[in-house]
Amino acid sequence: MEVKVRFAPSPTGKLHIGGLRTALYNYLYSKKVNGKIVLRIEDTDQTRKVENAVENLLSTFDHMKLKFDEGPNQTHNKDNPYFQSNRLDIYKKHVQQLLKSGNAYPCFCSTETLAKKREKQANNKQTIKYDRHCLKIDSKIIDEKMANETHVIRMKIPSNKQIFFYDMVRDKISINSEEIDDQIIIKSDGYPTYHFANVIDDHLMKITHVMRGEEWLPSTPKHIILYDFFNWDLPKFIHLPLLLNKDRSKLSKRQGDVAVEDYLKKGFLPEAIINFVVLLGWNPKNEKEFFTLDELTKEFSIKNIQKSGAIFDIKKLKWINSYYLKNKDVNEIAKLAKSFFINKNIDISNDKKFLSIINYVRQRVHTLEEMPVEAKMFYEEISFLPEQLNIINNHISQKLLKMILSKLKNEPNCDANRFKQIAMESGEKLNLKGKDLFHPLRIALYGKPDGPDIPIIYSILEKNEIINRLLKVVNG
Repeated sequence: MEVKVRFAPSPTGKLHIGGLRTALYNYLYSKKVNGKIVLRIEDTDQTRKVENAVENLLSTFDHMKLKFDEGPNQTHNKDNPYFQSNRLDIYKKHVQQLLKSGNAYPCFCSTETLAKKREKQANNKQTIKYDRHCLKIDSKIIDEKMANETHVIRMKIPSNKQIFFYDMVRDKISINSEEIDDQIIIKSDGYPTYHFANVIDDHLMKITHVMRGEEWLPSTPKHIILYDFFNWDLPKFIHLPLLLNKDRSKLSKRQGDVAVEDYLKKGFLPEAIINFVVLLGWNPKNEKEFFTLDELTKEFSIKNIQKSGAIFDIKKLKWINSYYLKNKDVNEIAKLAKSFFINKNIDISNDKKFLSIINYVRQRVHTLEEMPVEAKMFYEEISFLPEQLNIINNHISQKLLKMILSKLKNEPNCDANRFKQIAMESGEKLNLKGKDLFHPLRIALYGKPDGPDIPIIYSILEKNEIINRLLKVVNG
């Protein structure tokens, strides 16, 4: 039997880091076993639907280079659409089966009535669940009420039944049906709830493994009951550990950025994000920390998914990203960094200079977004602080800078190493070395006493710009 998995997000906003991890684990497992992965849009809650959310989702996956075998952006059978809102007739057909078999029933209770029932149960310290008031309505008038009154459809949970299922991460799990409410499966607007639609879709799309977040674990018994009502085989269940903030609270927007798009916009590389996210709840069982997507496909194993929550550590993401910035082809990094420089109104028309700068700053930053800040001293007119002016304006510094300037002007074929040699020779004549030699020179050329080595500054700025910067600081 072919393994088939799915990622089934709701179009309620940008792709969450947790959603990416779920999609990534499904993707890696399907590719490892030569199976297929389906992208299905669960848009049954029309009140929470966000415009362009699906387009954003597809664009993000495209950036991450995760390709689905089936989904909205793929050629597919019109009888098996991948938007749940286009599958309403399928759900209606299946709910009629449950109504006919007595495994579901209409409920006409208003929101206010249900709230009062829950309040009463809470006050009496009872389990909060529907009291099946509408199950007692005379069957002779049900059809008329359904035709004329607002209602929902509830599944009728079997009484006092022990429900067992096996989770590939958490092993055997059991719950008594008395703890489960008569779940609404069709809302008053005619749309199915997540619980109903996802079970039907998973069966009809031949999903063999349901891999999703731990938050869906309490809902799994309801889904198993629905499989049982339809006499369908169960898929295998894999529930992934929660993503947590450092304080072990659940990762949420209130704590900062959680959308993949936000990290891409800040200059985190797709491969770094994937490398970081895959380690949030999965352990390769070796010392390796950096993986290509192909390597992850070979190494990924469900048995190495952990049960406990995974801490989202932004420092580790930055560290991983800096590794890729340092080791990826410099031309590719330059191409990716361009927009960040242009957004800061920096003129990067000199390709040679820009590439040299990128090659330098990528060793000193964590993200593409940080590069223009690190590079600005090579592009902007230097503004000196009072203490820096004091250094370059003192008598001995002026003698040093004038001597270097004079030697440089008379050096026809000067390169970076020769320029450093000129500086050293000038220092020797003036009995200067160490910071007494290099601080004044670096301030004059770079604006700070600490920073790149002198040959690096020279190779980036080149002779003419070096001369211009020296001319601006020497007096007379």
